[in-house]
Amino acid sequence: MTHYPEASAANLNDGFVVAINIVAKKGEADAVADILERLIAPTMAEEGVKFFMPYRSPTDPNAFFVYELYRDEAGWDAHNDSDHFQSAVEELLPKVEVRERVPFVPYVDSGQL
Repeated sequence: MTHYPEASAANLNDGFVVAINIVAKKGEADAVADILERLIAPTMAEEGVKFFMPYRSPTDPNAFFVYELYRDEAGWDAHNDSDHFQSAVEELLPKVEVRERVPFVPYVDSGQL
């Protein structure tokens, strides 16, 4: 059995996770990075959001990963309906080759961690 620090494991294993892989079109990586960075503050201010963090690959500057943690699926739905998200997606989509969003839910009880 794997053991994690209690506070972080319980928090990170309680909610609705969405993993997002993004690959920017050639010449658009910095614009994609800017769009994702601008999403942090308004997304973190949402009631149903626990964590939102974009990452950029150090080996492929066109590759991005976004880790989103919501209180529940309703939090994700509210995020998808938000004006700041809708505006960002409208700006983002023409600049990316790949945008894959995969939701996950915990299957291990955080009391076991």
